[in-house]
Amino acid sequence: QVQLVESGGGLVQAGGSLRLSCAASGRTFSAYTVGWFRQAPGKEREYVARITWSGDITYYLDSVKGRFTISRDDAKKTVFLQMNSLKPEDTAVYYCAARRIGKVDYDSWGQGTQVTVSS
Repeated sequence: QVQLVESGGGLVQAGGSLRLSCAASGRTFSAYTVGWFRQAPGKEREYVARITWSGDITYYLDSVKGRFTISRDDAKKTVFLQMNSLKPEDTAVYYCAARRIGKVDYDSWGQGTQVTVSS
């Protein structure tokens, strides 16, 4: 497993941007697929985006396509989520999670970072 720490959340007006970071510890971070999830109060957790260990396959939740971009810098052991054109409905706690090559489930999770988008 790796240890994950998210940062970059905050309060932003609708239409604004934030960049979330997910910093990992561990020597084999490049062998991990990393996903971003979010959960708003009273709602189910949503799978927002994913980038594979190789960096060349990504997934985006339909509602964030064209606005969010996931990327990774393995030299810095960090995955980023660039969020543009933010909407109030993007308000949630955002978590990053990681799973090693060959694993199905995410087994390393960060503590979360709050994103609040005001209208």
